[in-house]
Amino acid sequence: MRALLSVYDKNGLEPFARGLDELGWELVASGQTSAALSDAGIPHRQVAEVTGAPEMLGGRVKTLHPTIAGGILADRSDPGHMADLDARGIEPIDLVVCNLYPFLTQPSVEMIDIGGPTMVRAAAKNHDSVGVVVDPGRYPAVLAELRAHGSLAPETRRELAREAFAHVAGYDAAIVEWFDQEEAGDELLPPVIQLVLERAGSLRYGENPHQRGARYRIAGRRSWWDEVVQHGGNELSYLNIFDADAAWRLVHELADPVGTERAVAIIKHANPCGAAVADDLATAYQRALECDVQSAFGGIVAVGGPVDEEVAEAIAAGPQADVILAASFTDGARDRLVAKRKATRLLSGPAPEPIERQYRGLGASVLVQEADRLVVGRSRWEVVTKAAPTEGQWLDLSMAWTVCARTTSNAVTVVRDRQAVGVGAGQQSRVVAAEIAVAKAGDRSTGASAASDAFFPFPDGLLVLARSGVTAVIQPGGSIRDGEVIAAADEAGIAMVTAAGERHFRH
Repeated sequence: MRALLSVYDKNGLEPFARGLDELGWELVASGQTSAALSDAGIPHRQVAEVTGAPEMLGGRVKTLHPTIAGGILADRSDPGHMADLDARGIEPIDLVVCNLYPFLTQPSVEMIDIGGPTMVRAAAKNHDSVGVVVDPGRYPAVLAELRAHGSLAPETRRELAREAFAHVAGYDAAIVEWFDQEEAGDELLPPVIQLVLERAGSLRYGENPHQRGARYRIAGRRSWWDEVVQHGGNELSYLNIFDADAAWRLVHELADPVGTERAVAIIKHANPCGAAVADDLATAYQRALECDVQSAFGGIVAVGGPVDEEVAEAIAAGPQADVILAASFTDGARDRLVAKRKATRLLSGPAPEPIERQYRGLGASVLVQEADRLVVGRSRWEVVTKAAPTEGQWLDLSMAWTVCARTTSNAVTVVRDRQAVGVGAGQQSRVVAAEIAVAKAGDRSTGASAASDAFFPFPDGLLVLARSGVTAVIQPGGSIRDGEVIAAADEAGIAMVTAAGERHFRH
């Protein structure tokens, strides 16, 4: 049995190659893979020794040779193919182990792999006879199967072949995207988007129990979800991931850049039902919970820092959460939460990666847009009323604006002392959104600040906030009736800020 090894990513190579050698496999390796095996003292032959043709063109040509291609592609069940191999002295290759140049992280012409995809595609095409491994994570399972049975089962070879074609497809898609970006400059929406998705994990179910669901990722790229560790609780469902992602991104947007304050966000059905920043996480959780205790039941709790015993005790005393997501858990905190909330999923993970494009499927059509970002900051916000915000109100307006941007439209949020106290989400009427927000806030609206994700078309929504005791408001501005709205704010003694027309609809 012969294996051809040609890998850029050397992770796991040494124990895998050593295991193959111990099983009696003959190893053939190219370039730097051969050097790595030599350094490890693992017997093998170089590709150039097998082909009789040394590497050339600075390594661009080394495996592109009939001896290699013929050894991979020969159909073992075709007597003519085997006769061709015999006539040319070519030995069959039974396993191809290959991963490609890191074009995704180092895009350039020199990182466009030619020999690698050729070998991978050839082995995948001939999977009836040849195994192909493109993911170092597969090495232990492949080696275990070879040790147990002496060969790979047909279903294993087919699965590996499918994975190999997906690997190459994702690689080619990245190259096409690079060319598009080179031609279009900063154009985010080129004429063609090569989107290849690979399944990254199964889910308990989809949005509802009768729907199947899975998490996919763009082929060749890793998401922060790929680094998440689950410490306890039930299997994740579609909505667990959808809502937890929203919570985790919001809590990182709320985190104080100086690091003196910490943030907690509670999400229910993709909308914030609580958010707060405080000097410690236990206090931040309690303040976030106070926004809407009833809605927090069955929600997602995202904690911007590590969960220790004090934070765990506060969360355990609160309503049942479907997911608790944090940077980390101490052993004591994890044990406390597992004992108290056996079904709750405890997740830890890194900061989320930024989103560039958002995709929304419409049957055979897909809507694509640039991801929404908080573009205009305080330096470009404009005070349009006679009254100006105090420094404390500026902080609350900033937080209200962030929470409002991550709330389903029409949305109005109310914040006091860095604590969300009322959230009106997903309303057809902006007035009703304001009414819901202040109803949830109750007496806490007095002296609070509020945000609206789009302009007030009439003064009525603003007046709802004014009557509740809100004293500062931020909104995009840009309505033909801005003058009426500003006049109403002045009459009510409210400080109003406009955000240079920037709105944050979310559907």
